[in-house]
Amino acid sequence: MNRLRTVILLGALTGLLMLIGGYFGGRQGVVIAFVIAVVMNFGTYWFSDKVVLAMYRGREVSEAQAPELFGIVKSLALRAGLPMPRVYIIPGETPNAFATGRDYDHAVVAVTEGLLRILNREELEGVLGHELTHVKNRDILIGSIAATIGGAVVMLANMAQWAAIFGFGRSDDDEQGGGMLGLLAMAILAPIAAMIIQMAISRSREYLADDGGASVSGKPYALASALEKLSYAAKVKPMQANPSTAHMFIVNPLTGRSLANLFSTHPPIEKRIERLRAMRPA
Repeated sequence: MNRLRTVILLGALTGLLMLIGGYFGGRQGVVIAFVIAVVMNFGTYWFSDKVVLAMYRGREVSEAQAPELFGIVKSLALRAGLPMPRVYIIPGETPNAFATGRDYDHAVVAVTEGLLRILNREELEGVLGHELTHVKNRDILIGSIAATIGGAVVMLANMAQWAAIFGFGRSDDDEQGGGMLGLLAMAILAPIAAMIIQMAISRSREYLADDGGASVSGKPYALASALEKLSYAAKVKPMQANPSTAHMFIVNPLTGRSLANLFSTHPPIEKRIERLRAMRPA
């Protein structure tokens, strides 16, 4: 169901792009905005691992440096049918984890020092299974596609906004266009709609990663327990995270910040835990 929902949401995002592009600039406007968005997001996708790891001061560890962590990742990757990803540790007490990398051969799994301190082995297996599922499902690619289309929508909306301000849009008596007010309304509402759809796609991928994490580790209860611990810790001591990377983490690092919660990239943690506890252990 969540896979179907992702397809539908990506279709809705594409439809929104076509709508605002056709409204403002016709087919040419859509093409121009889409090409610019592709160029802007290509670098982010291609170098996402380097950028994010540098942002959080991650350090790569070998099997000799972190034998238990490395061993768990190696075992789960084998079970999931994936090449061994690189393993990183992020400094910081707030427990969290994320996966990045443009494809299977460039995948990275990163965990914070705090996560290694508070989770037992079974809970750690559940979390790492979740992150490896993101890799297997190519969620970095899907997120990049959504960001590209969303970026094109925002770009067209900005163009429409400036056109409305300087009077370059359709006249008020234009039956098809709706005039300046319609143009301005489109410029304001389209980016909000694009953001909401992108957030919904992210939430759907999190549910799929929970399912995969429970399946790969064979311990849905342990993953539920880990999410409970991580959620509590995020409320007590929110991570100093960049909002643009919040969707990557297994638990929203911005929990507790009211403005961030208005457009959450993650499903309600209580619902995720409830779903996992309803599963049968493998």
